[in-house]
Amino acid sequence: MNMGYERSFFFDHVRRNPFSGRLASGQVAGLAAVLEAWEARNPIEGPAALAYALATAFHETAATMQPVRETLAKTDQLAVMRLESAYSAGRLRTVKTPYWRYDADGRTWLGRGLVQLTHRRNYQKMAELTGIDLIAAPHRAMEMDVAVKILIEGMRAGSFTGRKLGDYFGPGKSDWVGARKIINGNDRAAQVAGYAKAFAAALRDDAAIAA
Repeated sequence: MNMGYERSFFFDHVRRNPFSGRLASGQVAGLAAVLEAWEARNPIEGPAALAYALATAFHETAATMQPVRETLAKTDQLAVMRLESAYSAGRLRTVKTPYWRYDADGRTWLGRGLVQLTHRRNYQKMAELTGIDLIAAPHRAMEMDVAVKILIEGMRAGSFTGRKLGDYFGPGKSDWVGARKIINGNDRAAQVAGYAKAFAAALRDDAAIAA
């Protein structure tokens, strides 16, 4: 059964929160792409999980809801330059391996998409999960339909950290703060939880918000 979230209600609500009063065409297109892909799957995790996926994309794309490169660079080359500069200056202290550096085949495994996919091994995981050859063509993570698949299937399967949407959302459970572990430990967990609750309100999931 298709959930069929009501678009007019949804967009009216998210325009106010978390988008602060207006929606650009790219934001509308990105939101619609995620909604449509989720509805096509009708996952058992429910609307709260969808709200969290939307919040993750909102956070990871700097609210653009469009696939982006790490550092929001327009090209791979510029992103690599920015990352290398930050690394050399000691601003990326948690990075042990500079994953953005070009490999022998001229490919870079910098962050791309609606959720920042980094490192060759993670591109390989998502290639296997989605059936899209992201090793031969890592830039395809910037295509909207591919980025949406990575976002939804990766979060459902636990591909990023081993934690998945079903661990935090489903009948009788909504762990808005803990769900950040699906992507990035506790980093900005409360902030992303706030975005997720705003999206849940737009999806009319009042029970999950109150949980």
